[in-house]
Amino acid sequence: MFDSTVIPRVPAGNIIGMIFSLVISVGLPIALCIIVWRKTRARISGFFIGAATFVLFVLILEQIMHTVVLTATGTAITGNIWLYALYGGLAAGVFEETGRYLAMKLCMKKTLNKQNAIMYGVGHGGIEAMLLVGMACISNLLIAVMINSGQVPALLSMSGVDESTYQLAVAQMTAVSTTPAWQFYMAGLERIAAIIFHISASYLVYLAVKEKKLPYYLLAVLLHFLLDAMALILMKYLSILAVELITLLFSCVLGGVVWKMYHNGSRDGAAA
Repeated sequence: MFDSTVIPRVPAGNIIGMIFSLVISVGLPIALCIIVWRKTRARISGFFIGAATFVLFVLILEQIMHTVVLTATGTAITGNIWLYALYGGLAAGVFEETGRYLAMKLCMKKTLNKQNAIMYGVGHGGIEAMLLVGMACISNLLIAVMINSGQVPALLSMSGVDESTYQLAVAQMTAVSTTPAWQFYMAGLERIAAIIFHISASYLVYLAVKEKKLPYYLLAVLLHFLLDAMALILMKYLSILAVELITLLFSCVLGGVVWKMYHNGSRDGAAA
């Protein structure tokens, strides 16, 4: 018999944090898509090309490589934070920026301008936020509703729930209830930094394609590598809040530089 006292009620602060991160991870990309479209007349197709490229290059191709490499090397990489950070940062940089480069060169060949490059970045960063954070927020909110409405005992008392599944479910639900509220806000803060970075990197790769200047592509790979590797290493020595603030600062500085480059650069024609 399930003991309802095992899992405490989910505090209101936790639920608000989940909603905050859900709004950021789902609402922000949609809002940016609308704003970029209305302000620059960029093609909506750029958003979906960016989203599709992320799914193909990160969720499929990069994951295949991780499975092969990390299985072959055992704990040689995963057991060393420095090697893991270098490997993870380099893999993310190469796969995502190469995907960006190929998408702009092949899929956006006839429509590529700086406005559409920004829209691509919104789609790339937006789908990442929706899939990695938005879905988790929705799951956590559903769990919170079940806990606070008293539906958990009936759910876990259903026939067919074995002991291992029961224990796993209790552990997941307990984590939703007992995790400090501020940590639920961190996912949203991280996505703000990530979306700013993806838009900035997309503009750099756009320059590499449009002006045939490969160093811009290499710069995007390097910056992506530095951001991801730095975050992984700093997590070992600093608090989550400190790491998220540092990555947000990194992305904002890059975003500021790219903003000036965007407005000081040659004006592309309106999207066809």
